[in-house]
Amino acid sequence: MISTQCCRTTAPWNQGKLIGPKPPLKAKEIWSIRVRLQVAHRIRDLALFNLALDSKLRACDLVALRVDDVALNGRVRSRATVMQRKTGRPVQFEITEQTREAVGCWLEKKNLHKGEPLFPSRINRAKPMTTRQYARLLGLWLRAIGLDPLAYGTHSLRRTKSSMIYRRTGNLRAVQLLLGHTKIESTVGYLGIDVDDALLIAEQVEI
Repeated sequence: MISTQCCRTTAPWNQGKLIGPKPPLKAKEIWSIRVRLQVAHRIRDLALFNLALDSKLRACDLVALRVDDVALNGRVRSRATVMQRKTGRPVQFEITEQTREAVGCWLEKKNLHKGEPLFPSRINRAKPMTTRQYARLLGLWLRAIGLDPLAYGTHSLRRTKSSMIYRRTGNLRAVQLLLGHTKIESTVGYLGIDVDDALLIAEQVEI
């Protein structure tokens, strides 16, 4: 008979890690990061941070953006459409004025043109930054305002604005479209909606 102890030589994959859904950022945390990036003149980081919030894209789709995905003739669009890698389906997102300004400054500083990665690698301009580099940058931003990077992730930025939209409107279908989910159940699970959330929305509706 084989001892079961011999099968326990490998440490669990999640040992020392925080698992479960990564929480979204709060409004005051968003502005704390923005102000720090602005004061430090981190033009690329500010554009990346703002666009991550507006686009609500997965990390792989965000870093894969090309200049012409968000800009036309050097002018940043107010809306954009990209094809999601995970689902193979298009998703649209808004680009707010402050994000357009930040991305426009980044395009001008880096002198980026149509067809080039929007956030190129520092090693090879022809290739986009990696999701690992993006995650590392996020960790630096979070640490700078006193948050534990291990408690958050790139999905925190994807979840931030969508969570705010849901809590203000209660429109689950709208959030599903914005996130590019194929099933409403995925959106429910992603937002972490529970009975208390549903009751809170119901209490705001009088008939």
